Amino acid sequence: MNDQQMATQVDDADFSVQKSIEMPREISWLSFNHRVLQEAEDKSNPLIERMRFLGIFSSNMDEFFRVRVADVRRQMLLTNYTDSIDQSEHLLSEIHSKINQLGKRFDQIYKVLRKDLLKKNIEVLPNTDSMSESQIIWLKNYYRTNIRPFLSPIIAHEEMDLQLSLNDNDFYLAVSMNTGTKTTQAVVEVPTSDTGRFVVLPKEKNQGRLRQILLLEDAIKFSLDDIFKTAFEYESITAHSFKMTRDAELNLSDEIDESLLDKMSSGIHKRLTAEPVRLVYDKEMPEDMVKFLKRRLHFTSFDSFIPSGATRNFRDFIGMPNVGLASLEFTSLASVPSSSFDSYDSAFEAISAKDILLYYPYHSFDYFTEWLRQASFDPKVTAIYINLYRVAKNSKVIGALADATRNGKKVSVVVELHARFDEKNNVDLARQLQTLGARVEFGIPSLKVHSKLCVIERKEKGRIKRYAHTGTGNFHEKNARIYTDYSLFTDHPKITREVMEVFEFIKYSYRQPKLKHLILSPVNSRQRINQLIDHEIALAEAGRKAGFKIKVNNLVDAQINEKLCAAAEAGVEIKLIVRGMCTLKTHTPQQQKNIQITSIIDRFLEHARVMIFGNDGDPKVFITSADLMTRNIDFRVEVGIPIYDVDLKQQIIDVFDIQLKDNVKARVVDNEQKNAYVKRRSGRNIRSQISIHNYLMKVNSLPQ
Repeated sequence: MNDQQMATQVDDADFSVQKSIEMPREISWLSFNHRVLQEAEDKSNPLIERMRFLGIFSSNMDEFFRVRVADVRRQMLLTNYTDSIDQSEHLLSEIHSKINQLGKRFDQIYKVLRKDLLKKNIEVLPNTDSMSESQIIWLKNYYRTNIRPFLSPIIAHEEMDLQLSLNDNDFYLAVSMNTGTKTTQAVVEVPTSDTGRFVVLPKEKNQGRLRQILLLEDAIKFSLDDIFKTAFEYESITAHSFKMTRDAELNLSDEIDESLLDKMSSGIHKRLTAEPVRLVYDKEMPEDMVKFLKRRLHFTSFDSFIPSGATRNFRDFIGMPNVGLASLEFTSLASVPSSSFDSYDSAFEAISAKDILLYYPYHSFDYFTEWLRQASFDPKVTAIYINLYRVAKNSKVIGALADATRNGKKVSVVVELHARFDEKNNVDLARQLQTLGARVEFGIPSLKVHSKLCVIERKEKGRIKRYAHTGTGNFHEKNARIYTDYSLFTDHPKITREVMEVFEFIKYSYRQPKLKHLILSPVNSRQRINQLIDHEIALAEAGRKAGFKIKVNNLVDAQINEKLCAAAEAGVEIKLIVRGMCTLKTHTPQQQKNIQITSIIDRFLEHARVMIFGNDGDPKVFITSADLMTRNIDFRVEVGIPIYDVDLKQQIIDVFDIQLKDNVKARVVDNEQKNAYVKRRSGRNIRSQISIHNYLMKVNSLPQ
């Protein structure tokens, strides 16, 4: 066993679960986050990147409590059925057991990484005790100029509701001022969004190459007297960090006279004051301070209390600066050129010549924004239709749409106001687009619009010609640099017509589109997927070679799981790549033989959704915005598109096969949730993300 595998080996008991038909999605989700933690352990990753993986793990855990644990807690509070309560309590107990295991592993890794970084001349200081006199003088000046302007303590008097003053996006210092007879409690927000989390200290002459980093909360602790001495008298003052996590469920009004934008604004405000579900606090925090927080923040026995190391809100470590050697970070991969786009001056000419497939982040998202830019002023372009789920700050996409409206184009935008954790951004975006003159739609009230569609209409030779984009990822420049996603550009008249029918369906959901090419949730997705699987089953039963490959973020649908097991039982060979939750459990030797599930966690977030059905030697290939989850199949607007171009179809198959051969970053997903690395057999090591980059550089440098 190599060092990497030894470092990530988990005892059999760690993620074992009771026998059941399906894996609880919460346990599967924690197993996924364990794979993220493995990346922080993996010695083949650069040290700064390993620390950043700890930040990703922490950010994921925040969302897990806000969504999954909050949901279990809500079920316990709302149900009147004893059996349901018992099941939820058992699940919550199991969740906490896994979280405790992961938390201990997390603390161990952090200690190791700090020591390893010190060997590379980077020191993350645990406090200010070891700082030199000159550094202390510098820190005092830095604090007054860069930190103090953003500090506004909350004094916790009895008449106030402290919980309403805190935001679960932030973390805080609980401050106790003591005189011997009286204790005054206060809370200070650690303003990371204004100042950043990391204070890089100036180099000392006698320290050689050593660079030291002080965390923002420690700089504030050092300056407590500066904050409070002018207003309070005390004999001693102490501060300990904590963070609170709230239930992320939005509660929207049903009042029909309230606009959707106003409802969303109200719902977002309710989230800010929603019930807390987790308190994470410094394990050195005195018991009386812990009791104070539990009481004043209205925690109950159903909630989670997690004492941990002094470092809270570790998600900020996603942005940990590298103040050392370049080798402490991943080497940037050169952007793969698209000869299909680059061979033409106009994006419309390029798409007219041949369907074009991009695979982010290997290709640049600039190809998409350049297409929109050209459309924004092209006199032949008459209209742009697009649906937006998430967009980046200062988005070029929004800039191009704004320019198009100014140039008299019809711009129609579907904005999904219910995009989790982006609701406020999208409310603001919708109002901005309306102000610019775009026509803004909010989709179907009961269905999230999660598809990734854009259609541009252009008048050519006296008639309207459509160009369409469909993809697996959002129109988000930042995400496109770290998420793997496919984008297809086509002028195929039947495809573009059906994409326009989807926009009509979003606007008039009572009109059921008649589709021969697209897979559309909630209209025909379940039916089409079942048909495609049934065809492979029929082939297997006829004694022919049968199989399919699917890559998704999450596989959490009981009916699909049942169908997969039935197909495997019939002899269909099934290969699945599932990055996140996977509730599928195999129950027979035949199922275990024919179903192979792996998960790849690496420098890029695997986000593309792909389906490849063998079809008796003539593969059917689809890219889709949908995961195999009940919500994506039945309760969202999702679009899957067939790939008809032979070259592009083969490219997707080749990339999938490279991922199936990964023996560096791929883990086995099985009933035991052990997350064992795929065994390395004889031959070279294959790290699929690097191999895919090399493959695409070769393929895309050639004329298509």
